[in-house]
Amino acid sequence: MNDHLMNTYRRLPVAFRRGEGAWLEAADGRRYLDALSGIAVCSLGHAHPAVREAVCRQAGEVVHVSNLYRIPQQEELGTSLCAASGMERVFFANSGAEANEAAIKLARLYGHNQGIEEPAIVVMEGSFHGRTMATLTATGNRKVRAGFEPLLRGFVRAPFGDLEAVRTIAANNRNVVAILVEPVQGEGGVRVPEPAYLNGLREICDDQGWLLMLDEIQTGMGRTGQMFAFQHHEDLQPDVMTLAKALGNGVPIGACLARGLAAEVLMPGSHGSTFGGNPLACAAGLAVLQTLQQEQLVQRAAELGARMLDGFREALDDVEGVRDIRGLGLMLGIELERPCGELVARALEEGLLINVTADSVVRLLPPLVISDEEAEQIVGKTSALIRAFLAEEDAS
Repeated sequence: MNDHLMNTYRRLPVAFRRGEGAWLEAADGRRYLDALSGIAVCSLGHAHPAVREAVCRQAGEVVHVSNLYRIPQQEELGTSLCAASGMERVFFANSGAEANEAAIKLARLYGHNQGIEEPAIVVMEGSFHGRTMATLTATGNRKVRAGFEPLLRGFVRAPFGDLEAVRTIAANNRNVVAILVEPVQGEGGVRVPEPAYLNGLREICDDQGWLLMLDEIQTGMGRTGQMFAFQHHEDLQPDVMTLAKALGNGVPIGACLARGLAAEVLMPGSHGSTFGGNPLACAAGLAVLQTLQQEQLVQRAAELGARMLDGFREALDDVEGVRDIRGLGLMLGIELERPCGELVARALEEGLLINVTADSVVRLLPPLVISDEEAEQIVGKTSALIRAFLAEEDAS
């Protein structure tokens, strides 16, 4: 423990000195299979040659100039992201929270432009959108918000997956201008809504003149088996979409994309960022996007994720204490009937990096570049850990 770092994290007792693909090597030389990808960030694994070469090349030319000037790498990445998503314009930031801040500001300005004095945004219970004051307020987790009051006004909460609740809000609240929602809740426990949910939200937004804003920070860039999770739904298009995490494969970058009327809201002076979209970050983002497209990793995420889900269901089907096994692509969750945070340390002892979220959900976010053998190792080791953990609890 370093006494000079603020005590904001419960860090595990390991430090990594290098990585390659799905593996990390600690200072003592021990290797760990990474089934977390830096929390859905390193989807191309560690030290991917395309990202490494792009970052090194760009660092040798120019790292930062500010948005006072044209940035060709930013323009190229913006064009490529819009082509891949069907969106029209992009604002680049440095993180997912900043991307969501941009979306929230965009929605409020959109409302003010329509004469709504106190515009409101519908957000979902169990959601996670960041830790700035606005994104913290939007987040549907009371534990995360506790102690930071007073929170901001202008957010209306609805249960995730409940279209009727949103329709009730629409009938009773004239100040709503947008919905902000994750296509799959990540921090909320890898919760996958019914297929009709997002399309239903799109219909409500169209009827009410609201913006549909999708937080694809964890689901985007191929994680769920489509480049963007909304693309699992035929003919669905958001008005605003936010990205970060895997976009830079570890280099900090966020993006807020918009189309239609939403693309015309932010104007010079209404929003900005000193570092956002600098040449280094955009060079990394371009390398990531091009690699995902060229190596068919998105399709592989869909196929491998389905096989891993089947593997977990087969391995844990008869285990009492397993409540649910769910996921989409390589975004997997195993919900237990009791808190299981200690499994993270147990997995570390076994040379495996996993995560527990929502107290009782083992969350797995492996790199999209994992081999079939590595996927089998993740399923086998994780299943064995869960079986042993639940057996101990039953015995006691």
